[in-house]
Amino acid sequence: MMLLYSLAFVAVLLIASPYWLLRMAWSGRYRHGLGQRLGYISPGLREYLGTRSTIWVHAVSVGEVIAASRLIELLQSLDPELRVVISTTTRTGQRLAQERFDQPKKRLDASAPAPTRVFYYPLDFAWIVRRYLRALRPRALILVESELWPRMLVEAERANIPVIVVNGRISNRSLPRYRALRSLWRPLLRKLRLVLAQSEEDRSRFVELGVPSDAAKTAGNLKYDVRTAGELPITRELRTHLPQQTKTIVAGSTLESEERILLDAFRELQLEFPKLVMILAPRHPERFRPVERMIEEAGFPLIRRSEWLQHPQTISAGSIFLLDTVGELASVYSLASVAFVGGSLIPAGGHNPLEPAQFSVPIVMGPYTENFRAMVAALLEQEAIRVTPPERLAQVLRELLASPEARRMGIHARRVFEEQAGASQICFFAIEQILKENRDAEQEDGLQ
Repeated sequence: MMLLYSLAFVAVLLIASPYWLLRMAWSGRYRHGLGQRLGYISPGLREYLGTRSTIWVHAVSVGEVIAASRLIELLQSLDPELRVVISTTTRTGQRLAQERFDQPKKRLDASAPAPTRVFYYPLDFAWIVRRYLRALRPRALILVESELWPRMLVEAERANIPVIVVNGRISNRSLPRYRALRSLWRPLLRKLRLVLAQSEEDRSRFVELGVPSDAAKTAGNLKYDVRTAGELPITRELRTHLPQQTKTIVAGSTLESEERILLDAFRELQLEFPKLVMILAPRHPERFRPVERMIEEAGFPLIRRSEWLQHPQTISAGSIFLLDTVGELASVYSLASVAFVGGSLIPAGGHNPLEPAQFSVPIVMGPYTENFRAMVAALLEQEAIRVTPPERLAQVLRELLASPEARRMGIHARRVFEEQAGASQICFFAIEQILKENRDAEQEDGLQ
């Protein structure tokens, strides 16, 4: 089976190679980290590892890095002889992980590589995977959500490395594909030592697809444990330079076509709220420039965060502040009169509504929220969120900007955020137990 998988994987890469070669030629984003994906262990990573074993945490992109942050902090306290290393798939995830988990130190030899524990997840070929497993010597591989690669599962089992899925979920969109290939996935999913699912529904789906029932548990959603670590400089400056009595819409993690809907709604709302300001944060950095042009073409005063923070000045009413950075949105949500969470007006599954909820901010999302279905259901049950189709977005925002009930919604959102916390601790204890069982088994084998 694995031979067929490897051949198919090679075939797909060969067929797609002209496309990716063109993308790499035109954009550094696609070249970034290519060596690491192909098995190159950076000197900085080797410097960080030394001779120690690791706990390897894989978080695909920004959302997974944020979700796993508290768990990673807990894992670092397990054993001073263990190193926690973090891999990502996307460049934005890589950048955020470096900001959060790599703390550069002054070095006597400036030419020596700076130690780093963040790297790109390798391509799923046997020789590449084995190279990383030999270098990292992981005592456990922690996969955040549902990033399952067959060759990695096989090689980890052969090396007696437990693979644990945390924050596990199977979306409505992915479920039919998994079911269609259930006969192929079942033997692979049985290699998982433990699945800690976001919800009982997710746990049931993993079991249906092949995870042994005693290896699948419900632990809750790690994203409820995300706390913004203090107010960032950008938030302090914005708070100082927003005019008094300004209403502020923070529209975060927006995707293509959503910005146009938001701009139309903003124009309509200005008639009733002349002091309105919108802070707009596209999800992907490559879209900062297109969104910037869109705002200018629409005729709105535009302020770019990348330029403004160098010389902050008062933000005039009717302006749109473009948050053209990564990693600052969660803190900026604290400024919102109303927060819109993107990826939800189009069929993309939505993004995390808890980032504004922690600040007692009323939340609006579109109808496509399946990536956070349990979370949105909990917020709806407490009347802490409004879910609306695109054509009613302006009306819903108007109601919340004008109504004193919006404050009550925000308080309920914060309550949901607090009541659902604790998944990181549950996952930490489960991982600690598995590491202990493995250590005891190794000691017992050594005595025989």
